[in-house]
Amino acid sequence: MATIFTEPSRTFSEYLLIPNLTPTEHRPDRVDLTTPLVRFKKGSQPEMHLSIPLVSAVMQAVSNHSLAIALSRCGGLSFIFHSQPIADQVAMIGRVKNFKAGFVVSDSNLKPDQTLKNVRALADRTDHTTMAITEDGTAHGRLLGVLTGRDYKPWDIDLNISVAGIMTPFEDLIYANEGITLHEANELIYRHKLNSLPIVDSERRLVYLVFRQDYDKHMENPDELIDAEKRLMVGAGINTRDYKERVPALVDAGADVLCLDSSDGFTEWQKKTIQWVKANYGERIRIGAGNVVDGEGFLYLANAGADFVKIGIGGGSICITREQKGIGRGQASAVIDVAHTRDEYFDQTGEYVPICSDGGIVHDYQILLALAMGADFVMMGRYFSRFDESPGKRLRIQGNYVKEYWAEGSNRARNWQRYDLGGEEMLSFEEGVDIYVPYAGNLKDNLQTTLSKIKSTMCNCGAQAIKELQEKARLTIVSYTTIREGAVHDVIAKENEIGPSL
Repeated sequence: MATIFTEPSRTFSEYLLIPNLTPTEHRPDRVDLTTPLVRFKKGSQPEMHLSIPLVSAVMQAVSNHSLAIALSRCGGLSFIFHSQPIADQVAMIGRVKNFKAGFVVSDSNLKPDQTLKNVRALADRTDHTTMAITEDGTAHGRLLGVLTGRDYKPWDIDLNISVAGIMTPFEDLIYANEGITLHEANELIYRHKLNSLPIVDSERRLVYLVFRQDYDKHMENPDELIDAEKRLMVGAGINTRDYKERVPALVDAGADVLCLDSSDGFTEWQKKTIQWVKANYGERIRIGAGNVVDGEGFLYLANAGADFVKIGIGGGSICITREQKGIGRGQASAVIDVAHTRDEYFDQTGEYVPICSDGGIVHDYQILLALAMGADFVMMGRYFSRFDESPGKRLRIQGNYVKEYWAEGSNRARNWQRYDLGGEEMLSFEEGVDIYVPYAGNLKDNLQTTLSKIKSTMCNCGAQAIKELQEKARLTIVSYTTIREGAVHDVIAKENEIGPSL
């Protein structure tokens, strides 16, 4: 006879937080949202952490390089989607790692005999307007000059204009010699009102570029997530099929952490993939796994070596796995169960394996519920798909702006690798849909509002850190009428006095 779980499978919508005493010193500006990203031993610090407990989903419609840059600058992390050729995913990783680095190895280089046509093609490919002109057109060739967007008119129609004729020649450049510190380089940039500063060696070969905007952006984003070389951090999704080819390429490109992406991660396929990564890279590269919905699934992946475990099957707004296959669990019940097992695992082994709640979040306050129930961070797709930085097109439909959003299990994504069971057959049915979401603007402004709500609610719960929230939080199950009571009700709404809600 089948095992029957008699306790109802519950969602985040069925819970509310009960406030605790808020001490006078508990203010939103004092709340610390730092959280571990990968496993660590008791008494030590995690090798990687997040400045905010938010990561973006491994989806074509969500996590490309532009969203990864924007989120990392705010303290979160994106996992670049793997349902694309390896070379394309590697290119996205590279664009994130090269975006902010203090000392930047130039990846936009031309030779002096190339033309404006080459300049425009390179600008379209890299989104960069500053280009180093070297003798051989490489990143470390002898520097002959620098070309920026100010050196030519966007409407120039003579695409045969020589780069040598429009660049700023080396003799007119302010530059620095190899060995200068980043602080000294920034001092030169500000003293001479420069946008960039070339760093050359004793033979005038280009070594690095230092950009003014990197310093400015760091000052604007003090919580940005950076690696030891001061480059933005980025994750990469992988599957259980081509990992032996994909993982080495992603590691070489600079991916900071990997994440196995599957609707159901409680499989031997994931165990084999994790073990291969660990056997070949040890602790040099960290890998998360999932998704699971109970303690048994967590233990299987944790014992296999997973550095974090994702929770959730069928809870995403455009996921129809439960409808199609009848598998899954209410997200709240899944998080509570896995968190309990995670804590037992920590007590028994002395190793803490962070858990990520993936899916089931509709309102900002539900992020708090996931954290209070034991999640170390949450993964979201719909939330991030609404922003300027996401890959979906912005459209105007019936007077409202929307963005495209499609599931990895939809025909549009055609990501059969994510949903198969290891055979050679292609995906024979969909586990997700292709829809629109209301357009919301840029990531940073929206994220600041969400984080303000999170910090304020944590103060209501008497907590100034996520771990303290998990220890002190009190939760109550709510009825349908309680949910209705908490929304606007029994009034006549004013119409036409405010614009349409997006």
